[in-house]
Amino acid sequence: MTPLRSIPTGRTATLAEISGPRTFRRRLLELGLLPGTRVQLLRRSEMHNLVELSARGCHLTLRHSEAKYLLVDLDS
Repeated sequence: MTPLRSIPTGRTATLAEISGPRTFRRRLLELGLLPGTRVQLLRRSEMHNLVELSARGCHLTLRHSEAKYLLVDLDS
């Protein structure tokens, strides 16, 4: 498993685990980010410390400090 923020831009992966604070995990689950969900890292902004991802037809933006809590398995 790899943290989401570590995968290359444009790569698709399957969400394996969400860790971090309970409120953060709950919010992502409410948004539909469940283990088994396919996600794609669309963009990364080093200057603003953000990553944009696509999951279930929606675009989400997370801070790098939050994206480290999403562990993914890379799709082949």
